[in-house]
Amino acid sequence: MLKKVIAIDQGTTSSRAVLFDSGNNLLDFEQMEIEQHFPHDGWVEHDPEEIWKSVVTVTDKLIKKHSLKSTDIASIGITNQRETTVLWDRNSGKAIYPAIVWQDRRTADLCKGLKKEKGLEQKVQDKTGLLIDPYFSATKLAWILDNVSGARKKAEKGELAFGTIDSFLVWKLTQGKHHKTDATNASRTMLFNIDSHCWDDELLQLLRIPKQILPEVCDCVHDYGDTSVFGGSLKIGGIAGDQQSALIGQCCFNPGEAKSTYGTGCFLLLNTGNKKISSDNRLLSTIAYRLDGKTTYGLEGSIFVAGSAIQWLRDELKFFKSADETEALVKHRNNDSKVLVVPAFTGLGAPHWDPSSRGSIFGLTRDTHIADLTAATLESIAFQTRDLIGAMESDGANFSELRVDGGMTANNWFSQQLSNILNLKVLRPKVIETTALGASYLASMHAGLCPDLESLKSNWICGKSFVPEEKDIAGLDEKYNNWLSAVERTKGLF
Repeated sequence: MLKKVIAIDQGTTSSRAVLFDSGNNLLDFEQMEIEQHFPHDGWVEHDPEEIWKSVVTVTDKLIKKHSLKSTDIASIGITNQRETTVLWDRNSGKAIYPAIVWQDRRTADLCKGLKKEKGLEQKVQDKTGLLIDPYFSATKLAWILDNVSGARKKAEKGELAFGTIDSFLVWKLTQGKHHKTDATNASRTMLFNIDSHCWDDELLQLLRIPKQILPEVCDCVHDYGDTSVFGGSLKIGGIAGDQQSALIGQCCFNPGEAKSTYGTGCFLLLNTGNKKISSDNRLLSTIAYRLDGKTTYGLEGSIFVAGSAIQWLRDELKFFKSADETEALVKHRNNDSKVLVVPAFTGLGAPHWDPSSRGSIFGLTRDTHIADLTAATLESIAFQTRDLIGAMESDGANFSELRVDGGMTANNWFSQQLSNILNLKVLRPKVIETTALGASYLASMHAGLCPDLESLKSNWICGKSFVPEEKDIAGLDEKYNNWLSAVERTKGLF
């Protein structure tokens, strides 16, 4: 039997195990939703044990479904929701507090105070490529240390371990033998210097974070240890944060190539090669991937709410039973509707970076239909993408096309409207599960199933392309400008 690769894709709303063959063709997957908890306004949490159990369940189910033995599996790759913060006891392996999710805004006041320190935000940007914001792991970790009884004392004694979800899973999978993360996830903590490639002592001291709780930072392709959780011994050979993994899955290996992923949030990532670009437009410099000690950088724009807005229409407003229904629903919209949605449920991401904004709807009339609200919500996600494209172009980027992926892009109306709003060719790959595919590529490289990234370029196949429809562009330009005015009116509301 030819060797298989399993990608563990631990996301914000679900955990998935995806099976690939030795040629990185997707064979099957198992998925389980996980619950998000919202204990206070702006707070978002997960139960780390639920995450762990869901990963074990879907992976075990996939292995048993295909009657796989450990000798049939060449390697496991992991990709994960980034920035989400877990602090656990080294002896028991149990988290001492719920996982604080990347969307969480509880540390907004702390960040506001840090920004007031002269020159600090520029220093943080120079060192980490990031801005001071609750989005990143650093202030979440500081909050746990400051607010959980005894946490700081235990941390200083080395009794606790910090990690993003990838690191937590490696610890659990290897039964505490390995406390490691990869460079892409480390670069999202606001504690990692992406020039010197080490945890930054000055930033750790600033937030009073003991260095001994931090994981070892490794390349994306690396021996992350063996797991016997599923029977036999399986090698963990690759890790990348979900957006970097999608960039790899989209084969954006050349400087100037970009992808935009539409999942819970939306993340536009541009490959900038061996050059770290410091944005003048409040975008993020980040590590795209690190292989054999060589770093490829990226420029990223982060939108906090994308698919989660559609999930809100489904679960809270009961507009439809499945997100798949939105494509048919928006065909019944009123083309003259002026409804605008600003889906700032947890504040605004790039390039606005306003944690105090909240979701708003403008332009409602008595005849507003659920199709109008659904269309406006989908358009709002495309408008946010246009924000990011404009900011990247101001930083020197040149776009001839944009590769897209994620569940939302299966909606042809959304993908076409995205092309119209961006006035740009949009390419959707044949395989839109690019996040898991990227993790599979990394694991395959570790197992020797493929030599390098260059050898994977031929794997990328366009499934459908969308080109701008000239008849719609002018009207959408006007609507975008109105939407920008609506965004300004949401800022500082709370």
